[in-house]
Amino acid sequence: MAKKSTSKYTVGQISAALDAIAPLSLAQSWDNVGLLVGNQSAKCRRILLCIDLITPVLNEAIANKCEFIISYHPPIFQPVAKLLADSTDTDAIVHRAIANGIAVYSPHTALDAAEGGTNDVIAGLCKLTDVEPFEFIANDNCQYKIVTFVPPAQIDMVASAMFDAGAGQIGEYQQCSYRIRGEGTFFGTQGTHPQLGKKGRLERVAETRIEMVCPDFCLPEAIAALHQSHPYEEPAFDIYPLQPEPTAGIGRVGILPPKTTLGSLAKTLQKATQSKIMTIVGPDKTKIRRAAVCVGAAGRLPLEKNRPADCDVIVTGEIRHHDALTILRNQKTAIALGHWESERPVLKSLAQRLSASPIGITTIISKRDKGPFDKL
Repeated sequence: MAKKSTSKYTVGQISAALDAIAPLSLAQSWDNVGLLVGNQSAKCRRILLCIDLITPVLNEAIANKCEFIISYHPPIFQPVAKLLADSTDTDAIVHRAIANGIAVYSPHTALDAAEGGTNDVIAGLCKLTDVEPFEFIANDNCQYKIVTFVPPAQIDMVASAMFDAGAGQIGEYQQCSYRIRGEGTFFGTQGTHPQLGKKGRLERVAETRIEMVCPDFCLPEAIAALHQSHPYEEPAFDIYPLQPEPTAGIGRVGILPPKTTLGSLAKTLQKATQSKIMTIVGPDKTKIRRAAVCVGAAGRLPLEKNRPADCDVIVTGEIRHHDALTILRNQKTAIALGHWESERPVLKSLAQRLSASPIGITTIISKRDKGPFDKL
């Protein structure tokens, strides 16, 4: 499929559009995702999408005058020591892509975790409802909450200074704070110079408690602004580290349609994915109600997570022999679509989303992309 366009966008703009669809922060820590090859300022008119960047796919990209390849699997995974044109490894393909001015981008596990990504596409083919991730990952956006206590007459002055320093922003909302009236006490010793009351006696003063969030990168500036704007000689304040809200990780769990059996689900998926190498683990007439979906080489991963523990079937790409035995011992079933076959369906969805995005660039799904296994 292709959406025709004469518009030119830079490699950087296309990469940003892909990051909006599948944020790189969602990728697994061991993965190598994002722009792997290319010049951020180079112009592009066509994108080729594939699962694996193999030689026939690169030939196809060159023939179609594509300047950008989205390869789901990263052709560069380990640190690169050499890029040799006559190599039998993927470095020869990368070398040729560079020689032809073609950028290469890999979303891999970021697309697995992203909403509408590889696992959501297979969950849709399974007709799952009540879908949720079976894994959550920690968010790296570290924030703090600053709490201080200010006389009511100066509260807006202190708040404004902290807002200007970067505190008090929640999403697209700015100058966010919470305020509550109360009473503060202090006893100033002889070396103090209190702004309210007198030293040498216990004072009770009306104060407003104000609190606001602050990202870690501007915390020093926000505290400095508090000190500079606060009327007290020694302002009291607290800093609380905040646990960020976890984001959806790889894998999905959900409810299958009523009366689904292992065999009926396998036939549905085989037809939808055109897999020639699909296998099942367990009797085909087994009734299944809840499914765990994790594309690629998930193996026994769903068995190691809490959320999919009560699932009746694991839908994945490939399963090792001993993992299949473990699945049976746990009285579960499984469907192995084939590694490539479980991931390929996302390309159509990704192409549509790119075409609908602001860049609206021509997208071509590779016809030469092919899994390494076949049926006799």
